[in-house]
Amino acid sequence: MAHIHLAWELGGGLGHAGRLKMLARVLLARGHRVTMSLRDLGRTERVLADLPVPRFQAPLWLHRTEGLPPHQASLAEVLLPAGYLEVPGLAGLVGGWRALFGHIAPHLVVADYAPTALLAARSLGIRSCAVGIGFTLPPPDRPLPCLRDWETVTPQRLASAEEQVLNAANTVLELHGAPPLPNAARLLLGDAALLSTWPEFDHYGRTAHAATWYGPVYMALGGAAPAWPAGQGPRVFAYLKHGHPAHAAVLRALADEGCRVLCYLPEVAGCRAVPVDSPLIRYAPQPVALDAALAAADLCVSHAGEAMLAQALEAGVPVLMLPMQLEQFLAARRVEAWGGGVSAARMQPDGDWRTVVRTLLDDGRYRAAAAAFAQQRAGQTVLQRAQATVDAFERQLAH
Repeated sequence: MAHIHLAWELGGGLGHAGRLKMLARVLLARGHRVTMSLRDLGRTERVLADLPVPRFQAPLWLHRTEGLPPHQASLAEVLLPAGYLEVPGLAGLVGGWRALFGHIAPHLVVADYAPTALLAARSLGIRSCAVGIGFTLPPPDRPLPCLRDWETVTPQRLASAEEQVLNAANTVLELHGAPPLPNAARLLLGDAALLSTWPEFDHYGRTAHAATWYGPVYMALGGAAPAWPAGQGPRVFAYLKHGHPAHAAVLRALADEGCRVLCYLPEVAGCRAVPVDSPLIRYAPQPVALDAALAAADLCVSHAGEAMLAQALEAGVPVLMLPMQLEQFLAARRVEAWGGGVSAARMQPDGDWRTVVRTLLDDGRYRAAAAAFAQQRAGQTVLQRAQATVDAFERQLAH
């Protein structure tokens, strides 16, 4: 059997670790050897503690980069402050990955938003795959798309950032006698890009026929059985964070509309005071079993993380989305476009949240769109999607 190395380098949140854990379990069940390198070894311990694989710290750029635009308009501008601004720094990061790969000798590198791991693998002639949501796996054969199409971003700005990233990457590859990349998108895609998402969530608006879609892969982390407040009102599951300026206003609007709210708010679970005190809101002291909660919910409120969106909509539950990051904003806009929910990205914290809540609950088109999506995507379990993804890994090993 083969040795597969799973790498996560960029991006926050535990979705990367959960996806890699699911894939690692399938690989281990098939007899492969698995190792991992992670952006964050500490925060992922709770998720990965029971996974019997060696884990390493991913080489990361640790310095602040001054003088770049405050809002990143493309993946190239995301990469520049992550080590791609100059060749010596990038060469150092690639050197770290090369040393790791030289020590552990993987047959295949699988990258979840880990472009420098892919670059190092290319420099060593190691086969590679990239997995992840649409945001991290751009279209392969054209310039990196603008991520802020509602702003005036000049083509020259986008082209300059892409040229700088590509030149740095190809200079490092040349140092190691490796073939150059044809464009910057290929830096993120490896030898095979496996989209762990559906076109209905795709940040670039690709259609069902534009790519092969393996579907979301996430680790169901379990949790406590849902305990809903008493009463007769609609049931709303909310997964919110204190950092969103409207989280309290949304909870208040839900209670004012008579909803029975089960809310997991990590800061409250960690003993912070509740933002809204109401008998109609029950704050879960620990993560909730999402499958059971969503099976009974009429509405889901979240920040539009893809795993949460996928689980809600695959359960046929429409979503109120309060994005906190660019990739969440783009996913929320996509879901809103086909009617699965409402993106509140442009609403002010003191906006009319009651009307938004009532519209989502009363307008049957949202429930119908979510139900249609659930029916269309009901053919595979998450485990089956993970197995299909691992099948693709094994095809790469056969090259």
